Parts: sequence; structure tokens; C-alpha cells
Amino acid sequence: MAVPKKRTSVTKKRIRKNFWKRKGYWTALKALSLGKTFYIETLNGKLFKLKL
Repeated sequence: MAVPKKRTSVTKKRIRKNFWKRKGYWTALKALSLGKTFYIETLNGKLFKLKL
């Protein structure tokens, strides 16, 4: 028979949520920085290819 799981405390839930948000923030920041680099390099006439 299925047994319901214990309820996750508000503190644990908040910690996990903030960690998830922070990870997204740093990823977005890196992407923005990379985009700015490409934009500045194309304005200066230097265009380089990035190996992905």
C-alpha cells in the first residue's frame, strides 16, 4: 500500500528554491557577458569563431 511522504519544511523548500534561482542568475550573467563580448568584437571589426 502506498504511504504518503513526509512534508518538506518551509526552510528546506526555500533553500532549494533560492539555490535553483541563483544557478539561473549566474548562467544568465555569463550568457550576457559572452553576448556583449561578441557585440563589442564585431563593432571593432574583429570576429572570432567559438568552438562549442
